[in-house]
Amino acid sequence: MKIAEWADSIKSSIGKVIYGKEDVVEKLLVALLCKGHVLLEDVPGVGKTILARAFSTTIGGDMQRIQCTPDLLPTDVLGVSIYNQQTGDFDFRQGPIITNVLLVDEINRATPRTQSALLEAMEEGRITVEGNAIELPKPFFMIATENPVEFEGTFPLPEAQKDRFFLSTRMGYPPEASEKDIMDSQRRITHPVTDLKAVTDTETVIELQKKILSVAVDPSLVEYILNLVETTRSDDRLKLGASPRASMALYKGAQALAAMRGREEVIPDDVQDLVGPVLWKRISVKSENLLKGLTEERAIEEMLETIEVPPPQSAA
Repeated sequence: MKIAEWADSIKSSIGKVIYGKEDVVEKLLVALLCKGHVLLEDVPGVGKTILARAFSTTIGGDMQRIQCTPDLLPTDVLGVSIYNQQTGDFDFRQGPIITNVLLVDEINRATPRTQSALLEAMEEGRITVEGNAIELPKPFFMIATENPVEFEGTFPLPEAQKDRFFLSTRMGYPPEASEKDIMDSQRRITHPVTDLKAVTDTETVIELQKKILSVAVDPSLVEYILNLVETTRSDDRLKLGASPRASMALYKGAQALAAMRGREEVIPDDVQDLVGPVLWKRISVKSENLLKGLTEERAIEEMLETIEVPPPQSAA
């Protein structure tokens, strides 16, 4: 199956319930193809849960949702062994993390101890419970949400944890025309998401995750990626630059995006379209520059304006 056709079929299916957010769905597909995870920073009520449900249904996978609260324990996420009086053995009851698509709602409301329970799953695709390693289903894709307007009772994500996310993005409020479509679609007893059917399967996803690795990346674009990441480390306005994970995310993400757009070779636009989502949560502006109005987003925009772009390569 061609990756472009596969991606278009998924975007078309999800577009039946998530209106006007094709770019967000595209970023999620990039992360899925790269075996990464996504951090969604957004206000309540813009459709994050529906997006996760639509995504899991469309790819033919299972989905679980965790609503984070300060009293959520690691065992509530991973699972726990319970003594069975009839057999005299301990039976393991798996947690919601053992799934294909995991929605972690308001991740910053969970304590650091519970947040850390997710790290092994994100990095290794497995969890360890009571000394036993448990492989997670493949693909395993996590969408975590973070509310940017409420801070009481929250535990900000440490930089190391934000770095584990392949990319970060926002859904934002829908355009007025799209919001009208949303209202019209709700004039029924059941939600439209219940009508969605799988347009692919998890085996195909795993196959395409391997296929994107063959997309060509010109050496000049490799240097461009390295220059972008290195600039964040040398900018004295920033207190934290991007890690090598950012370089790898830009490289692999550009391969996935090129394939989704029907090309067998990466062009500069593929890299530039991912710089913001990949770097946004991986860099941090110094407090004195924040007071001057500099934001992470603006720092990235200025960086893109100043670094020389390699000439476009001919599409294969």
